Amino acid sequence: MICGVGIDLVENSRLEIIIEKWDQKFLKRVFSEREIQYCKRHVHSTTHYGARFAAKESFLKALGIGLGEGVKLSEIEVANGKNGKPDLALYGEAKNQIEKRKIKKIHLSLTHTREYAAAVVVLEK
Repeated sequence: MICGVGIDLVENSRLEIIIEKWDQKFLKRVFSEREIQYCKRHVHSTTHYGARFAAKESFLKALGIGLGEGVKLSEIEVANGKNGKPDLALYGEAKNQIEKRKIKKIHLSLTHTREYAAAVVVLEK
């Protein structure tokens, strides 16, 4: 049974401005070291950061909560499986929220162009 859906769209140019201004301070607050290393490997790293940021926001929306309501963005990590399919790895309060709500499956889809990145998260009991 589906118990939550979240979607988010990121304008990559806005994210690029934030990264240029705050650099590692912002990146380390929002992304895991694995995510940073993954994004840095790509020529257009901002599109990959954008997709991951959208995934984190989508996850919070699927839970029905917003930023500052207990789950840190750094506790939500986009990881790629063996076949390249993106998945969410959760830590801390993000993981607690999933366990508390008895969510059994998290579905994640990402897409991006040079201008935009988007993600959809579906939570299933």
